[in-house]
Amino acid sequence: MKDHARAEKKTAARRGLSRAEKEAAAEQDVLAKMAEMPDADRILAERIHEIVKTAAPDLAPKLWYGMPAYARDGKVVCHFQSADKFKSRYATLGFSDQAALDDGTMWPTSYALSELTAPTQEHISTLLKKAAS
Repeated sequence: MKDHARAEKKTAARRGLSRAEKEAAAEQDVLAKMAEMPDADRILAERIHEIVKTAAPDLAPKLWYGMPAYARDGKVVCHFQSADKFKSRYATLGFSDQAALDDGTMWPTSYALSELTAPTQEHISTLLKKAAS
């Protein structure tokens, strides 16, 4: 409830700001949320953030259910889910139905992340480019 009330205050305060100012403020919210994460999740989230900015620069960062997410025209395309928040053994990179990842009649919509190796980062970059297309 407190988080929801805080978010409502932020939204009200941002009325009247330019689109660029709103996007910059949303990115600061995402970075602040990442800074609160335990080291393992924070490192993954920050790296995912950089990959998204490089591979899909048209996606705008925003908080979605208290987690970093990236949206096109206000609709979430992908999100990072902290392992710590849900007491899971791995973090998750998830994609919504807005992501253009369709592949036949069945395809994955989320991926478990335990570390980001070079091949994993390349795969994520490819997925993000496709999802944002």
